[in-house]
Amino acid sequence: MEPVYRGLGRCACCFWLAVVFDALGLLVLLLGVFVNVFFYDLLIYAGAIIIFLSLVWWIFWYSGNIEVPPAELEDDVGLLPKKRGALGALGGAVRRLSTRLSRRVSRASGSVRGSFRRNGRAHGSGEQVTRVDVTMATVTTERVPPPETLPA
Repeated sequence: MEPVYRGLGRCACCFWLAVVFDALGLLVLLLGVFVNVFFYDLLIYAGAIIIFLSLVWWIFWYSGNIEVPPAELEDDVGLLPKKRGALGALGGAVRRLSTRLSRRVSRASGSVRGSFRRNGRAHGSGEQVTRVDVTMATVTTERVPPPETLPA
């Protein structure tokens, strides 16, 4: 027997987070409108953004409370046996063939990134990739003594 949800439904946490975000966003927005501070525009934008982010929690709460009858759910999650016709057998054969081919290709070449890291060269190219060290210097207007003359 399934539990009966009353009131807020299954996702009460998401509901209360949405309410808190709405209240906090409205409070910050109204502070920006009615309080005389030099950063009022920041408060107005922050309040609007917080209210916008509360939509995420409202969507979570709503989608968590959608009820799907078990009869409709059985087809989607594979609880009913699939009806195999002529095309069902063909689909299974194609799936087996594609699995076999992908395994062969992955065994033959390994992963492309892995082969590049192991060999130090691009997959299929014969040339070796070498590292190049690059020296970087900082240009300043101050006079800095060379490193040898700095006190240790």
